[in-house]
Amino acid sequence: MNIALYIAKRYLISKSSQNAVNIINFVTFLVIVIGAASLFVVLSAFAGLKTLSLSFSNSFDPDLKAVSTEGKYFDFTENDAQNLNKIEGIADYSKEIEERVFLTFKQKNHIAYIKAVDSNYTHVTGIDSMLYYGSWIGKDPYQVVSGIGVANLLGLGINDYRNPLEILAPKPGEGSIATGISGSQRPYNELSVTLSGVYAINDDLDKKYVFASLSTVQPLLEKKENQITGINFKIKPTAPVELVSAQIAAALSNKVSLKTRAQLNDSLYKMLNTENLVLYLIFTLVLIIALFNVVGAIIMMILDKKDNATTLYSMGVSIKQLKRIFFLQGLLVTVVGGIVGIAFASLLVWTQITFQWIKLSPTLAYPVEYKLINIAIVFATIFVLGFLASKIAANRVNKQLIQYT
Repeated sequence: MNIALYIAKRYLISKSSQNAVNIINFVTFLVIVIGAASLFVVLSAFAGLKTLSLSFSNSFDPDLKAVSTEGKYFDFTENDAQNLNKIEGIADYSKEIEERVFLTFKQKNHIAYIKAVDSNYTHVTGIDSMLYYGSWIGKDPYQVVSGIGVANLLGLGINDYRNPLEILAPKPGEGSIATGISGSQRPYNELSVTLSGVYAINDDLDKKYVFASLSTVQPLLEKKENQITGINFKIKPTAPVELVSAQIAAALSNKVSLKTRAQLNDSLYKMLNTENLVLYLIFTLVLIIALFNVVGAIIMMILDKKDNATTLYSMGVSIKQLKRIFFLQGLLVTVVGGIVGIAFASLLVWTQITFQWIKLSPTLAYPVEYKLINIAIVFATIFVLGFLASKIAANRVNKQLIQYT
């Protein structure tokens, strides 16, 4: 029988003759419970916010995107299309051109990016599901969809055929600007379009893009029908992304480089991961400070049980075993408090998921996610910190303390 563990469990559930010691033990246990619960709730809430943030990029960005390795544009030939159609892992793909343009409407101006896409684009991404009002580009080739930021800046209204939006794009070629200044020709091409819909994702994207038909924008930019800047791919759920990416690169004769959704949003992923780490470290620091209570509680217990320890020492229990008793007591308090805290926090997270009692807006509940990895992180953190605190406190047991009367 493990005597140290048996005595530690007895000390855990037994009350001291000193009321102050009982109060300190209770406060210590409560601090551990609150600390573990707080850390789990924060990690669950941030996991929900992270998923919510990434859901916007999931609707806007494709699973894979091919961009040119040399220059901005590349030629997409009929042979390239046939090679892509042979790849089983591709569910669908869409061609696009992305170029910076100048927008003007009723003497209001804004510089944005025009994203010219083909009819498959809504099959590859979920951008049409992010429409705030209006509709996606229809059969009319001179319809566009802008972000709500662009619409607000320019004062655009949908289906305003009397007041079209003007899109200006510089003419390609080194001498175009000089020609426009000294000659009669303008240094830019102009296209009049009508707004059919407005999307809303986030402040940055809402002010950045205007979507238009690929076949309409290519003449504006003086590009051929097969000249594009990128291809967006939707990958089948069962297909391995790495394998499909290699097959696409080979099918396009390695004239493109492939980027995943995470690589397209590299800064967003880094920011979210950094914020998650910072939150974890802050709450871990709070737990470290809180677990000083464990050190104090164990030291108080050592002093309170000094007579019992002296008796055990006289009966042949070694100093090492006595240290182990109080070490295990501190570890048990930490582990039990951590489990209770995680259980309590799990209940809070479950009620938020089920009943959505905390709202970000009248229609959007505060997002939380229940993840087993967060349970493991919280329990491991509590265990390691409790282990160190218990070890520090148990080392106060020595021969001089036991023999002192």
